[in-house]
This record gives sequence, C-alpha cells and structure tokens, in this order.
Amino acid sequence: MNTELIKQQAKSAVAELISVAGLQKGDILVVGCSSSEIVGETIGHGSSIEAAEAVFEAIYPILKEQGIYLAAQCCEHLNRALIIENECAKTYGLEKVCVVPQPKAGGSFATTAWARFESPVAVEEIRAQAGLDIGGTLIGMHLCRVAVPVRLEQKNIGNAILLAARTRPKYIGGIRAKYE
Repeated sequence: MNTELIKQQAKSAVAELISVAGLQKGDILVVGCSSSEIVGETIGHGSSIEAAEAVFEAIYPILKEQGIYLAAQCCEHLNRALIIENECAKTYGLEKVCVVPQPKAGGSFATTAWARFESPVAVEEIRAQAGLDIGGTLIGMHLCRVAVPVRLEQKNIGNAILLAARTRPKYIGGIRAKYE
C-alpha cells in the first residue's frame, strides 16, 4: 500500500469536488470510505487504519481550511451513522446518538475521524451538499434530495472505485416557473 499515492489521489478528488460542487463555508461533505477496497480487499473484509488515516490526513485539512464540515459515514454495522464535529451538529440542529466507532463496527475511516476531530459526535442522519463514495459505501442516503453525479478526473483511491456527487435545490412550480 502506497500511502503517499492514496493521499495524493484523495487530495485531488476532494479539491476537484469542492470546485465543481461550489462548496462554501458551512457546507457539509459526506465521505464514505471503504479502507478494505482501497487496499484491494472486499468491502468489510480487510479494514485498514493506515489507508483510512491517509485519506483523512489528505482531505481534512483542505476542508477545515475552507470551513467545510466533514461527515464521516460509518459502515452498515452502525447503520451508516455519521461522525461529525460537535459544532456541525449544533449548527444544523442534529440529534446526537451514543456510539463510538471501531474498525470492525463503524469502519476505519469513521474511527479515524472520531480520533482526530476536536469534539466528535455521532448522528444518524444528515443532508450534505456533496459527497465522496470511496469503494461503494452508498452515501446517497446522506445527501440533499436532488443529487447530481460528478465525474471526477480521479477515478480511484488506491484500488477503490471513486464516485462523487453534488446536490442542487429541487425545481418546483411547473411550466410557469422561472429558475436561476
């Protein structure tokens, strides 16, 4: 596993998504990350703290510098709960739940976020403005209602496929409506 390559790929992906999605201070980026897929294993069967740390170390400083909240999606064993900063929970009025992710119950990326955030909390749901899905973790349930696929130049992180999305407001009003 080449952690420097993983960091480079993750930085490239998050920088491009921030730009394409037009993310701004206070927005939320949800990241689902299968460290197993990054290292070439099947999702849920080869958790790697090292791979998760590489992704986190690459993307978190970029997001923090721009004032964008990171929501780290847990695995299915924690019902895809999210680890966020307490400030994000307060800003968005999100209800906290009691759980601490572990590599085999929550996943390595969520575990890393819990360890590295200043004041981590867990929540069950969120409505993020954009998302990165590293390795087929199914982040769609945590995006705002109208998700739009984003085709990034970076197609993989390690061995994991990389999918991205931005969101937009719903169009309402029918034939007479005008849109921006």
